[in-house]
Amino acid sequence: MRPLRRGRRARLAGVADALSCALAVTAAGHVAVNARRLRVPPPGAPVRERVSVLLPARDEAARIGPAVRALLASTGLDDLELVVYDDASSDGTGERARAAAAGDHRARVIADTREPPPGWLGKTWACHQLAQAASGTILIFVDADVTVEPDALARTARLLRSAALDLVSPYPRQMAGSPAERLVQPLLQWSWLALLPLRWAERTRRPSGAAANGQLLCVDAATYQRAGGHAAAGVRGHVLEDIALLRAVKAAGGRGGVADGTEIATTRMYDGWAQLRDGYAKSLWAAGGTPAASAAQVGLLAFVFVWPAARAAAGSRLALAATLAGVAGRWLAARRTGARRWPDCAAHPVSIVLFGYLTGLSWARHRTGTARWKGRPVRVGQVPGECATPPATGGTAAPWPG
Repeated sequence: MRPLRRGRRARLAGVADALSCALAVTAAGHVAVNARRLRVPPPGAPVRERVSVLLPARDEAARIGPAVRALLASTGLDDLELVVYDDASSDGTGERARAAAAGDHRARVIADTREPPPGWLGKTWACHQLAQAASGTILIFVDADVTVEPDALARTARLLRSAALDLVSPYPRQMAGSPAERLVQPLLQWSWLALLPLRWAERTRRPSGAAANGQLLCVDAATYQRAGGHAAAGVRGHVLEDIALLRAVKAAGGRGGVADGTEIATTRMYDGWAQLRDGYAKSLWAAGGTPAASAAQVGLLAFVFVWPAARAAAGSRLALAATLAGVAGRWLAARRTGARRWPDCAAHPVSIVLFGYLTGLSWARHRTGTARWKGRPVRVGQVPGECATPPATGGTAAPWPG
């Protein structure tokens, strides 16, 4: 009996190796296709419309000055308006923003000491206040930790119009310093390059087709208002407000998605393990929508990219091929988005394991109410009857939040 059982286990393992290899090769091929189809913000003639650049900031004293100066140095915009929202900062963020603007008539700083009302998260409240104060026909939301090239805003606005989109978010190049950052940050772009058909995602209204990045997000002002903006019921209390906003825009009849911002903007989201852990722990639960959906996402990724590595170590040639396909997909994504390639891509299975850990931690903190960010507790669904969490079928197609 034992030889029969061993033979059956070997056959099942062989079937699993073949399936994981097929999925890993498919994912790598999809990265290659998406890398060629990914929209790039184009250079061109100056943008004539009034463009409102909206910068939410809370305790960003170290970053706000360079951010404001870079935004005001933008080229290719005939009519630029910059509005900074100082969200109850305690480190002099507002004063440094005013100093950086140096009296430029195009810039103003709104200082607010209020906490967000019930049902709102800090960033959605800040973005809503900024949009209320804006007067442009194009709104561009930019985070304080994003460094833009002089032509970044003009190229972003030009892409919005030339591609006939209502919302577009060029993904900045993600800078990573520590080992944890190098393992995790490249998964941001890899996830949607590997798992999301980009042209379909722009058109579809299905929640699973939404991918966006609030670090640099451009939206048509009229569509934003029609969709309810950050005040929409499904947006204001959503921890992934960028994806929720795109869903609201699509529900209002709009089109949109991600683009390649590698050439026009860079950012370092987190500095070291502690910031990275807390940053993803506050939001990864929302990428799945339910514990079961998150577990399925992690399980599928582990089967496709971790199982083969373990089996390859045991001598399976098919599993080795699957492992190499996973690394190749990661390498293609890194080459396309300006991320470090070697040896980081070879650690792709380790990256997936770390993603699984962060997802579990995120659910634990969400369930216990211990998630915090920028000194505030991250609580959603505070308004009776409001669903801030996406339904089980409404998670992002890519398991990593934008």
